[in-house]
Amino acid sequence: MQTSSLRRQMKNMVNNYTEAEIKVREATSNDPWGPPSSLMSEIADLTLNVVAFPEVMGMIWKRLNDHGKNWRHVYKALILLDYLIKTGAERVAQECLKNIYTIQTLRDFQFMDRDGRDQGVNVREKAKHMVAMLKDEEKLKKERSQALKTKTRMAGASSGLGSGSLPPPYPGRQPIAPRVYEQEMGRCRGSPSSFHSSSSSPRLAPEMEQARPTTSGEEELQLQLALAMSREESEKPSPTLDIDEQTQLQIAMTLSKEETQKPVQPAPAALDMDEDAQFQLALRLSKEEHLKDQISRKGDESMLQLVVENSIRAMQPKGGV
Repeated sequence: MQTSSLRRQMKNMVNNYTEAEIKVREATSNDPWGPPSSLMSEIADLTLNVVAFPEVMGMIWKRLNDHGKNWRHVYKALILLDYLIKTGAERVAQECLKNIYTIQTLRDFQFMDRDGRDQGVNVREKAKHMVAMLKDEEKLKKERSQALKTKTRMAGASSGLGSGSLPPPYPGRQPIAPRVYEQEMGRCRGSPSSFHSSSSSPRLAPEMEQARPTTSGEEELQLQLALAMSREESEKPSPTLDIDEQTQLQIAMTLSKEETQKPVQPAPAALDMDEDAQFQLALRLSKEEHLKDQISRKGDESMLQLVVENSIRAMQPKGGV
């Protein structure tokens, strides 16, 4: 078993991908060969199921958004999407027309490998062809009719199935516990859900059996891959909140209102005591200065009165002259 295939199976189990998502991932892997036609035919049948259709298209759009070293994801996703447009459900083309911008942007896809080869040229050419086909309704109908005839003829020759055959029931993403519960309830009530549950459960056995290591080397490799994937998940930065300008403005206004509505904190008691003491001290000093001034004035008046009295005495005539 190759390392890439083993790693892909580990991711399938860790991320709990559905059967449809696993098939799309397998068809659009980084392996250096094209997607098998038998696998693409199975995926085309899954697009007829209302549960599997969004799972198939969701994984394809995810692959188309890859870039850089994963250019094979993009190119194989275009090949698979082209096949589904022609042989899958009609709503595949409708979904592509709604999201045609995603395909149009791939007309400018660029990637140069280590050897200087332009690996993006195949993506660009395939995207141009698909955009032209989707915009030309008559061409789309013609190519779809021819592809469906070819698929029916090939399916009849290989498996003897006619065009009226229906794909098997698709269980979708179901946890193990509810599946067992439905199976037991189906047996009690006689509902057909028990047959669907029992028919879908054996599908997981081959995948689990295939992923199980057969040698000690594969077991060690699986352990290393699991540790590496766990380390990658733990090192991923936490998602940041995408806040628009209007929300940021509202937050800023709210914070500003909170600041203005805060009550003014009174000054500390110690500071009030100091100011009061300073005021009392200033009054006391002022009173002392005023008292000193009064005493000085009284002293000056006493001296003046004494001088006047002496002068009057000197001016009076002496008796007996």
